Amino acid sequence: MVKSVRPYYDDPFLSFNFKVEIKEVVGGFTEVSGLKIETEIKEYKEGGCNGYIHKLAGPTRYPSNLILKHGLTSVDLWEWYLEVMRGNIKRKEISIVVLDSAYEEKRRWSFSNAYPVRWSGPDLRAGTAEVAVETIELVHNGLITP
Repeated sequence: MVKSVRPYYDDPFLSFNFKVEIKEVVGGFTEVSGLKIETEIKEYKEGGCNGYIHKLAGPTRYPSNLILKHGLTSVDLWEWYLEVMRGNIKRKEISIVVLDSAYEEKRRWSFSNAYPVRWSGPDLRAGTAEVAVETIELVHNGLITP
């Protein structure tokens, strides 16, 4: 039996191969942004220690909202935002799922208690053949850990 000398590695996942899961919302998304988490750093200068400054981990926060873009097809996202405008906040769990080339799930980020806070309609131009894209911005209560 001959062993392969090629080192084992995984190909990186392609950024276009993803899906967004939102309960009771139908739509394919063309772009997702705002997947950011950062931990605040607190600096502590220790007396007599002049070689470095201690860097201690502070609270973790989500500095930006989730921004979803998709071709204008259904009214689900617009109706969800209309409910927010009427004062009826319906919070939902959002999952962003990265797929491999065989469309198998490889990574998942789920965010709790999300609801829309900003909606942008498409830019309409008679001289182009671009897809009409709407944008919805969602706030959330953080990443759900499995």
